Amino acid sequence: MTQEKKILVVDDEPKIVDIVSLYLKKDGFLVKTAYNGKEALKVFREWKPSLIILDLMMPEMTGEQTCEAIRKESNVPIIMLTAKSDENERIKGLSIGADDYLVKPFSPRELVVRVRTVLRRFQPNEVMADILTFNDGDLEIDATRHEVKLGGKVIDLTPNEFKLLLVLAKNPNRIFTRTELLEKVQGYNFEGYDRTIDAHIKNLRKKIEIDQKNPKYVRTVYGMGYKFEGV
Repeated sequence: MTQEKKILVVDDEPKIVDIVSLYLKKDGFLVKTAYNGKEALKVFREWKPSLIILDLMMPEMTGEQTCEAIRKESNVPIIMLTAKSDENERIKGLSIGADDYLVKPFSPRELVVRVRTVLRRFQPNEVMADILTFNDGDLEIDATRHEVKLGGKVIDLTPNEFKLLLVLAKNPNRIFTRTELLEKVQGYNFEGYDRTIDAHIKNLRKKIEIDQKNPKYVRTVYGMGYKFEGV
């Protein structure tokens, strides 16, 4: 899998870029680097990476601004790097479209594992069945192609948003706790950070719900979690 995967590493600290690039290359990935947001956008558009490792704090154009610009064009997986360990900062990074979050200082080996895990979630080896449709075809989820349509129009979802929607849609009316959804979507626990699911749900609703305050598909079950109510 890794031999064909292209990773873009973006950080304004050359030492971090060099170390991360070294570990990724040893693991068989193709790597390109950038040292600011503007340069990262240029490489992203020209090279079409499979995944982006993006520092949050950068001069000229922050990681948040870069992530938001990329999300307007692509659902490519993004792993955020930051020196801030505050939970709200993690939630903020995930809410703008990041798929994972790693706090500095970090283990390069752990980062490589995170990269592999996110890529597996984005392009799973198993073929997931069929096309799910709801409300007379208003919402269509193609599990094999990782494609979602609303009213016939393709909706761009991040890997985590797609996985979250698929888990819920395959189990209509079942109530999932935040912890259950976190385990199913992330593949491992972020202890103490089940609020990350709230951020993903909020983003998902922006994309598939006409009225976010009165959602038709992804409903909140207060004190318990979330469920899918499409018919």
